[in-house]
Amino acid sequence: MSSRRISEDGRVCRRCLCSPEGVEVTMKALYGQQNSPGEEITFVFQERENLPPTGDNDVKVQVRACALSWIDTKLLSEIKLEKELLPVGREISGVVLEVGRKVTFFQPDDEVVGILPLDSEESGLCEVILVHEHYLVHKPEKVCWVEAAGTVRDGVRAYTALHYLSQVSPGKTVLIMDGASPFGTIAIQLAQHRGAKVISTAYSLEDKQHLERLRPPVEGVRQPLVARVIDVSNGKIDVAESCLEETGGLGVDIVLDAGVKLYSAEDESTSKSQLLPHKHDIITLLGVGGHWITTEKNLQLDPPDSHSLFLKGATVSFLNDEIWNLSNVQQGKYLSILEDIMEKLSSSIFRPQLDEPIPLYEAKVSMEIVQKHQARKRQVIQF
Repeated sequence: MSSRRISEDGRVCRRCLCSPEGVEVTMKALYGQQNSPGEEITFVFQERENLPPTGDNDVKVQVRACALSWIDTKLLSEIKLEKELLPVGREISGVVLEVGRKVTFFQPDDEVVGILPLDSEESGLCEVILVHEHYLVHKPEKVCWVEAAGTVRDGVRAYTALHYLSQVSPGKTVLIMDGASPFGTIAIQLAQHRGAKVISTAYSLEDKQHLERLRPPVEGVRQPLVARVIDVSNGKIDVAESCLEETGGLGVDIVLDAGVKLYSAEDESTSKSQLLPHKHDIITLLGVGGHWITTEKNLQLDPPDSHSLFLKGATVSFLNDEIWNLSNVQQGKYLSILEDIMEKLSSSIFRPQLDEPIPLYEAKVSMEIVQKHQARKRQVIQF
C-alpha cells in the first residue's frame, strides 16, 4: 500500500494520478448525506481508494474545475436514484489521463468538459474520475477551466428552453424572469444572439444595474441586450401591464419563468415568492401562439386558465434539462448542444455570471450555500 498522504483539502500530486498497477492512491471526494426524506442534506468529504479499472468506453479525467448545482433529492427519489451518499458536483472540466480501448473521440491530454449523469457514482469534486465518453466534449483552448464548468449546465438549460421547447428566432419577443441569475444571464445572451427582443425582470437594484450593463460582444455596439428591465423589487410594478405596453398590446411570444405564484399573496410565505408573478399574469401577457416555459414543477392550471391558453393557441412546457441524459435517444442532439455552448463561450457570445473561483477545501461550505439557494452567482471549485 502507498505511504503517500493526502492534504486536508483532498489534493494529490499529478504523478500519483497514474499510479503503477497494484499501488493504491487515496483521494477525497465530496458527497451529500440525507438521513431521512425532507431532512437537510449534510456534506462530507469521503476518502476513496483506487478508481475501478477504466472501462472500454470510459475516459479517465483529471478534474480542473467543477461547478456546484443544487441537488434535487425529490427527483432522485422519484426516479429511484437515491443513495446513502449522493455524489456532489456534476459539471466538470479537465484533462484526459487515459481512455478505454473502445473510446474514439478522445485521447490522453485532450481538454474536455461535460455533465456527469444523474445516476453517476462519481463525485465531480474529486481529483480523478471516470466518465463515459458520451457525456464529454472537447473544451476550446481559449476557454478557461472555470468558465467551461461554470457555463455548461446553464447553457444546456437555455438551449432546452429557447431552442427545443420554444424555437426562438428573429423578431420574437422573449420575457426572461430573473435575468440577473446565472441561468437568466445565459438565456438572455442566447435569445439576443438569435435575434429576439428581450425583456427581463430584476429582483433588486443590483440586478437591475447588471441587466442594464449587458452588451453584445461586438466591439462598438452600445445597444443593451435587454430592451426593457422591469424592476419588481418593490412589488408595485405590474409585469403583465409592462409587457403589454412594451409590445403594443400584442403580448410576448416566449415566457421563461423563474417560478410562479400559485396562490393569493397572503398564502405565500417567503419574501422571494412575493416577487414572483402570478400564473394569471403570465397567461395575460402571453401573445397569440405564445410559449410559456415554466420551471414550476407543481404548476396547477384551473379550467379558466386552460381556456385562456386555448383561446390564444398557446403552449405550456416544463423545463427539465435532465431529460437529455434520461434516454440515449437524444444523445446526438445533447452532444451538439454541449459543443455549441463551448463555441459560444469561446467567441464571447456567452459571458457567464460566475463568482470568484473557490479552492477545494472550501467546497463543503460553498455547497451548503448553494443547497440553501443563497448564491446569486455560479459557484465553481478550482483544483
